[in-house]
Formats: sequence, C-alpha cells, structure tokens
Amino acid sequence: MKHTITAALASSAPREDRMLRRDFLKTAMATAVLTATLPVQAKKTLAMSNAHFADVNGQHLFYSVHGTGKPLILLHGGINPDSFGSNLAELAKGRQVIAPHLQAHGRTPDTDRPLRSETMGDDVAALIGHLNLGKTDVMGYSLGSGVALQTAIHHPDVVDRLVLVSAAMRQDGFYPEGVAAFKQLEAKAVTLGPGVKASPLGQAYPDVDWTNLFRKVGDLTKRPFDLSADVAKLQARTLLVFADADAIRPEHMMEFWKALAGGQRDAGIDGSLRPANELAILPNTTHYTLPVQSMLSEIVERFLGAALKAVG
Repeated sequence: MKHTITAALASSAPREDRMLRRDFLKTAMATAVLTATLPVQAKKTLAMSNAHFADVNGQHLFYSVHGTGKPLILLHGGINPDSFGSNLAELAKGRQVIAPHLQAHGRTPDTDRPLRSETMGDDVAALIGHLNLGKTDVMGYSLGSGVALQTAIHHPDVVDRLVLVSAAMRQDGFYPEGVAAFKQLEAKAVTLGPGVKASPLGQAYPDVDWTNLFRKVGDLTKRPFDLSADVAKLQARTLLVFADADAIRPEHMMEFWKALAGGQRDAGIDGSLRPANELAILPNTTHYTLPVQSMLSEIVERFLGAALKAVG
C-alpha cells in the first residue's frame, strides 16, 4: 500500500506540492502501519456472530460486541475502522467493548449527510440509547476522539468516563503542515482512494467508496473548529492520551490538559490536590502507532478500572 500511494502522489510537481505529499502520506499511510494482518482479522470479524446493525438517525450503523462487563464504546480513527488492532481484545478482557463503524467507514454505509463530528456524536448517543446502556464509558482515537468529545459535550447524560486518544480541541492543535494537508485532502481524494482500495484494508472492506470517503474526511478536517469553552465545561471524568511524537503540538496538549483543570498546582505530598482528570503521554510513539501501542490498553484500563473498583 505504501508504494502504491507513494507512486500515485509522485510527480514533477513543484517543491511545495512535494512537501504536501509527505503530509498526505501521514494522513493516509497509517492504514498500512496499523493493518499488517488485517485480511485475517477482517475475515474473522465478518464471520463472527457479534456483528450487528442499528438504524439510528437515518444511519445503518454497524457495531461489533466483544467481552462482558461494563460497556465501553470504542471509536476508531479516520479511514481505518480497525485502528486499535489487538488493543480491542485487550480492553475486552475486563469489560464489554462495543465498536461501531462510523458513517461511511467499514461496514457502515454512507448517506447523503456530510461527515461531521457533531452528527456522528449524535449517532453514538443514539446507539447507546438503542442498546439501553444508560451512562457508559466512551473512548475515541483521532477522528474518533473528536466524535467522542462531541458525544460528551452534547449528550452528557450518556457518557460516564471519557478517553480521548490524540485529540485536538482546536484545528490549530495540529502542526501547521498537518492543517495544510487537511485543506488539500479533499482534492487529493481521487489519487488516494484507488491506492487504499488496492490495499489489504480495501480488500477487507470492498463496499467502501474510498475516494468518496477521502473527500468527505477532507471536507470535515479542513474546517476550523474551537471547542475550548466546551471542554472547560465537560462533566465526564476524562483521560487524555497522546504520543510523544504526535500529530498534535505539545503546546496544545498542555492547553487541553489545562482546560480540564490539569497542571494548575502541585498535587501535594499525599496527592489530594490532583485533578480528577488524567493525562498520559506515551514514549517512543507516534500518532499512527499510538492506537496499537500495548501501553495504551494498560493505561486506559487503569483509568476505567478505577471506576469499577469504586462501584464494587
């Protein structure tokens, strides 16, 4: 897949376009990094009896169910509905993991509706209601983190604990070259789509219109947003997780953390002054390897598991 997309983007274009090519690869190439064994995994998923659909908000939303216990809604990143790799199974060892495919991704068909984090957040809240889960934990990565955040902002009654993996609360939370790439992604969809269609990811999900998906993701990610005020009002206890070499600027990570009342003071010798929310930065990790990093499931389970112990 890497060579397919690289060849598709290579040209005698000016230097500026060649620089942007590198950033498009960062957006699209994560699918190759995260899905080395995807064909085998996908066949198992398609054959499993845990595959379900829910008709909510005009969407025929696919979701799979893994494990038992307190539910966790797990929201994948952009393009790749299997972003978390083996971490899904790890998280399902101690709880019930419900993994939807967001609009136009994987086995959830697209509709005429544009891709927006707000409306996909409404879908997640509707799914929670459809399954009668009550107040449940929600975790999202990258695109999924934006959806998880919007779910918690607009539907606080259905979100218990919130885990945001590589999330930004403003568009400029990404590095400038990333923002520039987002603004060009829609135009590059016709080049990127066929490359992914020919990849293992494309073979696993043959019904996806990859060119259309890249267009719609590009239309979403090019739009400026600022959720700072909403983040400061979040009711859900929240864990932020970043990579030490993330697509998110480190300054923005700290802004996000401070918006959640973190980084305000020394927690005290007994830790009694520490904030309710938590922050983790995983070493030797990038935006693209973060969701499959084994430390991620350990950190998340510790955060979510504390709530289970408190209830018990």
